[in-house]
Amino acid sequence: MSTPTAAVEAAVAATGRAVRAAAPQGVIWVVELVDGSTVAVKRGAPGQAAAEAAGLHWLRVPGGPPVPRVHGADGPWLVTEYVPAGRLDGAAAERLGRELATLHAAGAPAFGAPPPGGPRQAWIGAAPMANITGRQWPQWYAEHRVLPYLRAAADRGAIDQAAARAVQRVCEQVDELAGPAEPPARLHGDLWSGNVHAGADGRAWLLDPAAHGGHRETDLAMLALFGCPRLDQVLAGYTDAAPLAPGWAHRVPLHQLFPLLVHAVLFGGGYGASAGAAARAALG
Repeated sequence: MSTPTAAVEAAVAATGRAVRAAAPQGVIWVVELVDGSTVAVKRGAPGQAAAEAAGLHWLRVPGGPPVPRVHGADGPWLVTEYVPAGRLDGAAAERLGRELATLHAAGAPAFGAPPPGGPRQAWIGAAPMANITGRQWPQWYAEHRVLPYLRAAADRGAIDQAAARAVQRVCEQVDELAGPAEPPARLHGDLWSGNVHAGADGRAWLLDPAAHGGHRETDLAMLALFGCPRLDQVLAGYTDAAPLAPGWAHRVPLHQLFPLLVHAVLFGGGYGASAGAAARAALG
C-alpha cells in the first residue's frame, strides 16, 4: 500500500479538487474530496493504470453493466469513481446477465484486440498479458491465452508433467473442442466474482478489467470458476438475452484453462493441478 500523501496527490492531480480525507480500503485508497464526492485511488505496475483506464472506457456501453468512471491515469496511478458497496438480489443478478450479453455484443475488431488507446502489453491481475490479435478464436486462444502461461507455469514448477501434457493436448485439439465459430466479443477479461461489485444502488458493477476481444464464453466460464453468487440467475438473464451455442456447458473447462494457468503462474499451490483437471474435462 502506498502512502496516503501519494494517493492524495494522485487524486488532486486527476480531479483538480482538494482532499478532505483519505483512508485505505483493501488495495485502494478511498479519498473524499472537498465537494463531498469520493474517488478510488489505486497504484499499479508501470503501464497497468493506463491499460485499466482504457479498458474501463471501452466497457462503458449503453445497456451494459455499469463500470466506474475514470478521472485520470497518470504513471502508476489510476483514479476512478468510488462505488459504495451494497447487496444484490436475484433481479439484479438477472439484470447483470442481460447487461453482459449487451457488452459482449458490442464486439471487438479481432480476437486479442486491446481497447482503443490500450497497450498491446497489458495485464491480467498482476500477470502480463499480450494483446496480440488473431482471426480465428481456437488458434488465437491456444497460442496467446493458454500456451504462454503453460510455459511460465512449467518454468516455475507450478504444474507437473502430466497436467502440462493434458493442457498441451487441448491446444492440439482446440479446433475440435471450440464449438461453433463466433465473432469477437468485448470481454471484461478478468471476470471472476471478486471483480463483480455489489453497488449500493442495487446493481452489479464491473471492476478491474483486463479488457480485450475474445470469446464470450470465456467471461462466463471465469464467473463460474470461483463461485459467483447467484450465477444461475446471471446465466438465466444472459441466455434470455443472447442464447449460448449448443454444448457451451461442456466447454466451460476449456475456457477456464486461461485463468487457472494465470493463477498457477502467480500463486502456484494447486492451480496447476486444477488446470490439468480442467484440460482432461475439456478433452471429455
